Amino acid sequence: MRGRRSRTVINYDQHGNMYKTLTPHGSNRMRNGNGYQGNQHTQQNQHYQNHQNHQSHQNHAAQNNNQNSIQETAVVEKIVSRTMLLAKGQMKRLRAVLDERVEIHGRGNFPTISTKLIDLIRCVRTHLGAAQVRARDIRLNGGAASFVASSDDFTYADLDLIFPIQIDDESGENAEKTIFESIREAVFTTIRELMPDNIGKEKFDFETLKDVASDNDVWSLFSLNNEYGRCIELKFVNKMKRQFEFSVDSFQIHLDPLLDDFESCEQKKVTIESMYGDIHQAINHLHERLIDTVKPEEIRGGGLLKYCHLIIRGYKAAKPWNCRKLERYMCSRFFIDFPDLNSQENKLRNYLDSHFGTSFNGVTYDQWSSSGSDTESEASTSQATSSSLLVTGQAKYDFLMLLYRVIDESTVCLMAHERHMTLNMIDRVAFQLSMQCYSPPNFSSGSSTPPRTTLFYLPPDAATWIPVI
Repeated sequence: MRGRRSRTVINYDQHGNMYKTLTPHGSNRMRNGNGYQGNQHTQQNQHYQNHQNHQSHQNHAAQNNNQNSIQETAVVEKIVSRTMLLAKGQMKRLRAVLDERVEIHGRGNFPTISTKLIDLIRCVRTHLGAAQVRARDIRLNGGAASFVASSDDFTYADLDLIFPIQIDDESGENAEKTIFESIREAVFTTIRELMPDNIGKEKFDFETLKDVASDNDVWSLFSLNNEYGRCIELKFVNKMKRQFEFSVDSFQIHLDPLLDDFESCEQKKVTIESMYGDIHQAINHLHERLIDTVKPEEIRGGGLLKYCHLIIRGYKAAKPWNCRKLERYMCSRFFIDFPDLNSQENKLRNYLDSHFGTSFNGVTYDQWSSSGSDTESEASTSQATSSSLLVTGQAKYDFLMLLYRVIDESTVCLMAHERHMTLNMIDRVAFQLSMQCYSPPNFSSGSSTPPRTTLFYLPPDAATWIPVI
């Protein structure tokens, strides 16, 4: 008696994958009653149906992939956004910044001006309109804008205001000059209006106020002095190739919705923009204290000083492997913009004055003086003033030593003797700082007592300087 034979049947699953099974010979013929040809026809129908299911599944998967791709594209576009609205907490910070009373310290016979920042902005806008100069909008920039964007408390020195203005390309050089003269007049009128009422304002004319800086990029800068380092800069911009240095200082806050109704400013919708490009990434860099930028070759010469300032404040490079390349770019641009030793030293001292302060507790001093005197005024100087002097002096010294290191290691565009001259200048400025006394120099010019010089020494692991002589 013969055993029952088996045969191999090829089937397809719903995804079109082929698999084999063993079935008793003739089982399908007995079940269907159509013989082997009927079984073959059934296999063909099953194969066709499986193929159709597989094709339908592929079409459905392709549609899902297309939808997912569209959704992913939309998400990417949403993430890489240049602007966003300020949150509630950020609006409170913005209100505090604009409501802050700022001081503009005069030089020589000029009085000190004390006003709220929002009032200064409104006053400038009013006088610009009177001078037939229209600003497209008004923006808060610099350290104050970074303070508003951040969720952390930190001190900021820069109060930068940007007034974008429109000058037609067809306008000639005379028309451009006329517009900037009108801007200058509007700024000076604002300064004179904000002076104290008990000052003879008629004594001050436009020709006595000339602290104006302009550049070939068609923009003009007015820097209003503050002896605590919180200077106010009014920047009127028609064309500017680059408006930021690093991602953490690339923020611009559009102030126009607040100027006419400041009391209800927290209910307004205010836009913050990052000139770096990605607003979310820039804010993340701010929170994580990271230094990053784009097109470092376009950063102006002062970017090197800003970079060193960020480092001593605890920031670090977002891309450490690219740090040396970034430093080389900034060193090269620094020596392009400040080619001689005098311009380098002036830029360095001005940066120290404007970003570290020149006055403490209302006492102004010459921070480059290396001598002091034993007078009765020293006894009245508070310990807080001495501590402030040392803390600020320490920060300046750390800044200068870091700048020395970066220039020494990353400068490739200078002859060796030129680099050594710059390094010697930085070392000399640092030595002058180390020669400062605990209290500001304040001695009578008629005193017969010779000035007393104090030399400070900073041990490698010490937090404060130690007076030597």
